[in-house]
Amino acid sequence: MSQGAPRARNASPYWWEAAPPKALPPTPLPGKLDVAIVGAGYAGLSAALVLARAGRSVAAFDAMRPGEGASSRNGGITSGTIRPSFARIAKRFGEDVALAIEAEGKVAREFVYDLIRTEELDCDFRMTGLFKGALGFDEYETMARAAETLSKRLGIESYAVPHSEQHGHIGSDFYRGGTARLDIGGLHPGKFHAELLRITLAAGAGVHGQTPVIGIMREGDSFRIQTGAGTVEARQVLICTNGYTDRAAPYLQRRLVPVRSRIITTEDLSPDLMKRLMPRGMMMGETRQLGYYYRPTPDGRRILLGGRDASRHGDPMGPTLRLRRGLAQIFPELEGVDLSHTWFGNVAMNRDMMPRLFEHDGILYASGFCGSGVVWAPWVGSRAAHRLLGADAGRSALASRPPAAVPLYRGDPWFMPAIIKGYALQDQIAMRRAKR
Repeated sequence: MSQGAPRARNASPYWWEAAPPKALPPTPLPGKLDVAIVGAGYAGLSAALVLARAGRSVAAFDAMRPGEGASSRNGGITSGTIRPSFARIAKRFGEDVALAIEAEGKVAREFVYDLIRTEELDCDFRMTGLFKGALGFDEYETMARAAETLSKRLGIESYAVPHSEQHGHIGSDFYRGGTARLDIGGLHPGKFHAELLRITLAAGAGVHGQTPVIGIMREGDSFRIQTGAGTVEARQVLICTNGYTDRAAPYLQRRLVPVRSRIITTEDLSPDLMKRLMPRGMMMGETRQLGYYYRPTPDGRRILLGGRDASRHGDPMGPTLRLRRGLAQIFPELEGVDLSHTWFGNVAMNRDMMPRLFEHDGILYASGFCGSGVVWAPWVGSRAAHRLLGADAGRSALASRPPAAVPLYRGDPWFMPAIIKGYALQDQIAMRRAKR
């Protein structure tokens, strides 16, 4: 182990070692389409798959290599959670609404698991369960009640883990107990995207990477989509750009704020140390505003930890050091551990802090996954496709009005560093209260 603070040896995602995004061979653009999709990540490909298998002519256009954005940069945790806690949603909207949201999350997770199983997607998926740590005993009691509600009302295998039993789930004394959910697992996000791309192409959908959409114009009952490779006419348009939304979709851009999320990966750890720190190989999370999510890598040899990155430009060292300190805070044995990878990608937040499926001026939008896109993006993308087909399967509790626009915002999140500093202050106050 190193006692200094060296930069990780690799600034590209750990996942790219086994499944790097690949440039697709250029193919001629179709003159006309039933559906044009902007974005070829999890959401765009899931929608294209449904539409192609229903006999529609469909193509997805991506400014980067397909999957180069968040779909191959995330932590690979199938949480399907909503950022506000169950207790907070229940307090604001009522318990029935909170349960309805949780119920859709349950169905969405099952949808992803069924997709992996029935399509035989090789993506290192394991149903590990997830442990979420409580910062204080009062918070533990609130979390324990929520876990009991999920178990009784929705049949989700969820239970409280008191502090005295915590080491059976995590080799850390940082938390004051927590909860466990056994319906959450982990996968290799790069492999998952590569497999989605494989079956989507096999279904007959077109996928055009490195083909940015420059503009979308309404022309009567159809749309003219201008791309970097030419112009396409489509009867319907679906936008699934999420954290990489640009000026081609100005209505969405004013409603989604891209936020950097960074992940670090340790060098190989000994089997004994991995067993002690993560005895069940579970996915991990916590409740701080700027909290961390972490997990073992699929081969069980390293720990991967992610969290918010307040930087906006370049690739500064500070966010990596913050995550490294957070790793040591949770696992003091990893103080000074060498890192193999550090990278970042954009997640997309909206004012509701929930995934959304909505229509405006004839264009359908599936976006705003708020850091839980491994489950929500395939689910909402597929619901969007069914909605375009006019099928009942397009119904969703997430299909409602558009999220409100962010005041004075036109795509440059200049205010995010201040907001993140505010979250950090809230976390400091919460930590002081929790440790009393």
